[in-house]
Order: sequence, then structure tokens, then C-alpha cells
Amino acid sequence: MKFVTDSTFPYHSTISNDLFIIANSFNLTLSTTINSCPTRYSDMAGEANSVLDLMFLRNGSPKLDSHLISPEIHLSLDHVPLSIEIPIIEEIFPSSKFTISPNSDHEKAFIDKVILNFKTLNTNDMDEVDKLDHVVQRIGHIIDRAWKCNAKKSRISKHLKQWWSDECSQALNNYRRSRSLENWKTFKKVIKNIKRSYFDDKIQEIANKRKSSWELTSWINKRRLPATEAIKHNGQPCLSPESLWDALHSTFNTAQN
Repeated sequence: MKFVTDSTFPYHSTISNDLFIIANSFNLTLSTTINSCPTRYSDMAGEANSVLDLMFLRNGSPKLDSHLISPEIHLSLDHVPLSIEIPIIEEIFPSSKFTISPNSDHEKAFIDKVILNFKTLNTNDMDEVDKLDHVVQRIGHIIDRAWKCNAKKSRISKHLKQWWSDECSQALNNYRRSRSLENWKTFKKVIKNIKRSYFDDKIQEIANKRKSSWELTSWINKRRLPATEAIKHNGQPCLSPESLWDALHSTFNTAQN
């Protein structure tokens, strides 16, 4: 937004209140300048320079509360650029994560350990909030400890194979150690069986838990009935079986005669 103000006075002295109302509605506030100087330099003799360009920033932000006016780089333009440094926090994306493969020995050990420790919880006296909080914290601690004991670190990749299991890893390691054709055939056979079992389970999940595999298709959804027109006889629509029979009977007899 651009509003003409006198560069010798503070910005808010001649800016209309409507502008501040609009800015506040967007949670914005008028930015202060690091170096106070005009933003428009007149090329006409006798016309004073002025502050024409303003900047509005996020309200209440300690790091985005001021901007810099750069009159030395406006070149042949009559307006000078306004600049601000926006800090960007460095974000580190993890390249690995801890997981437990479905239907693996680690998953079974995780579940068994959680169930075993759950049995040791004392849930008899939970008539106070503090006692309930203690039990909830114990549950979280049990699950966290069992997870750390059984989860393994895996590399995040777009080519991640969800069907891969410990049996696949063992067969691959056997081939890498021996480099024999027999172990290679065994590895390929294990892969084939694991894939088939994985996708069979997925099909059963869709068919049983989601009730119908056809629910993912659009052609079984409800459709609008086609437009219909009632049969008319003697100028009246036939809206009941009796009226339809009368129309058919009288029409047939008329044709026969």
C-alpha cells in the first residue's frame, strides 16, 4: 500500500486511521525504518522528496519489526527499494527412522513385552487424578521401553519396500556370503512368497475390514434416476396400477373395434 506522507514527520502523523484498521484486521502493523529517509525522490525542480512507500509486517514479531530503505540503489527510478531480512530456521530432515516390521519376530516380542508389563500395573485405587496420571505415565513408559528394545533403524527412501521382512534380509545375507546360484534362487523364492503373502493380506484387509473392495470405485455410487414421463390417458396421468389397467383395457378394446 502506498500513501503520501511528509518525510520530515513520523509516518503515523498523516496516515489515515482506515489504513491502520485494515492492517489490524490482517494482524499487520506499520514497520519502522532502520534509516529514516525519503522513499520517493522527485525529478522535478522545486518539488520536495517524500515518503511514499510503506511496509506492513506481522504484528508482535520481534524479528520482523523493521525494514531498510536503500536510496543508493534506486538508479534512475524515482522510488527506492525497501528491504527486510527474513530469518529462515534451518530444518533438518531425518534420513532414517525406527520401525518394527509387521508380522515379524520383533513385532511379536514387542506385543508380548507390553502385555507382560501391563499385567503388573496396579489399577485398583484410581480414585484420584494424581493416581490416574501415574498409571497413564507408567503405560507410556512401558510402551516406550518395549519399542526401543525391538525397533530397528531403517533408512527412509522413496523405494522403501513395505513387504520386506527379516526373512528376506536373512536370505539376502546368505546369498551375499556365498554368492552361489542355489542361494540366489532361494532368495528369489523367499521374495516371491513374502510378496504374495503381503498382498494377499492387503486384499483381505480391503475385502473384510472395509467390507467391499468395490467401495473404491465410482461406478457403484448412487446415481440419479433417469428422467421419466407419466403415461396419460384422456388427458390424465396414470399414477396407479388401476389407472394403468384402465388405460390399457380401453385402448385395446378401441383398437379391436
